[in-house]
Amino acid sequence: MFVGHLAVALGAKKVEPRVPLWALAAAALGLDLIFSILLPLGLESVRISPSDTAFTNLAFDWYPWSHGLLAAVGWAGLSTLAGRGLFGSWRAGALLGGLVLSHWILDFVTHRPDLPLWPAGPLVGLGLWNSVAGTILVEGGLVVAGFWLYLRTISETGDRANQWSLGILVALMGLIGVSGIWSPPPPTERAVAWVMPWLWLILVWAFWIERRGNTGSAA
Repeated sequence: MFVGHLAVALGAKKVEPRVPLWALAAAALGLDLIFSILLPLGLESVRISPSDTAFTNLAFDWYPWSHGLLAAVGWAGLSTLAGRGLFGSWRAGALLGGLVLSHWILDFVTHRPDLPLWPAGPLVGLGLWNSVAGTILVEGGLVVAGFWLYLRTISETGDRANQWSLGILVALMGLIGVSGIWSPPPPTERAVAWVMPWLWLILVWAFWIERRGNTGSAA
């Protein structure tokens, strides 16, 4: 649910406009960003499993340190403290912490029961990914709402953003998210592990979107 997490980050701009998009995206995508580091290191694992759900050919066998509920609460706490330190506001910190938890909640809705409550604990998940139509409806609704809230917020505050670049980013994330429907399985688990860190480029892109927009408005 890459695009769904990004949509939540966009909508969160309405809550605290002073927090930059890159920070909102880092929090909303945070559990996947952590996973992208732990997976190549062998601390978490994924298995190629054709048609594991309608939306993915991957089975997430072991990822308690990034996607366990207990771990997510811990990461949310750290994000809250980091947000307070970076932006001088507990409101900003609480927003970032809430975005981290929102990732786990959305994954709980979409994943089959593979999310551990704690290491080696019970596995949970409602399995929305088993329904293509349901997943597209939920993610599509999140994208429309998040995109609208973000554009409305920057319009009200007088900020600017490169809207074309933002639209391309959202569209690209959406295409990647639904590509599992028709794409063949990855060749190896190692290939998955070394591709995952591309997620960090989203933060660079998000930084550039707002920086480029503000630079353009000042010119």
